Amino acid sequence: MKPVIALLISVACFSQPVLALEIPTLEDIPDFVEKPATPAIIKQLRNGGYVLYMRHGNTDTSRPDRQPSVDLNDCSTQRPLTEEGRRIAAEVGQQIRKAKIPLGEIFSSPMCRAKETALAAFGKNFIINNLLIDTSNMTKKEKEPVLETARELLSRPIEGKVNRVVVAHAPILIDLFGYYPKPEASMAIFKPMGDKKFKYIASIAPKQWQTIQP
Repeated sequence: MKPVIALLISVACFSQPVLALEIPTLEDIPDFVEKPATPAIIKQLRNGGYVLYMRHGNTDTSRPDRQPSVDLNDCSTQRPLTEEGRRIAAEVGQQIRKAKIPLGEIFSSPMCRAKETALAAFGKNFIINNLLIDTSNMTKKEKEPVLETARELLSRPIEGKVNRVVVAHAPILIDLFGYYPKPEASMAIFKPMGDKKFKYIASIAPKQWQTIQP
């Protein structure tokens, strides 16, 4: 199955107007404290209802995005995923399956390093959302729809006993609430609260999976 391209829904479809997202500066955001996941949290994930935000796998930092002319249809204009990145992403996917964590919707950034991470970790059945792009080189105004999309995916309650997956970029979480997940291929766990609100639960670095399997 080929990845499905997410549709961009007009604001007119909503019963109430969508307000512009107020983007805080790093000075406005309290110091972030990362919490390591535990076997007890993995057991909670088995019941569904969480969002797993995965940063793309390891990349070749000697080949940065070709700004300002990045072409989403041309991977040669983007910082590439390495073979090590593909291997680690595949291992993370294996650990998730080993932990018996049920997955529902899987969303990916349109950038090649994220799509290739999603493919290696979860297979072909994922949705590309063109608004989950790397915000590193964007203006505050350009970031607004990206952060609004990410906030919606992190905050929207999940139906059924599955978890939502988002494969995207660290700068999005920095802009949302001052968190830079590292190393690459790390995963942050969130509890959707509805009404554009979400709660950060914990994080899992790639090498931590084997130590927290219940």
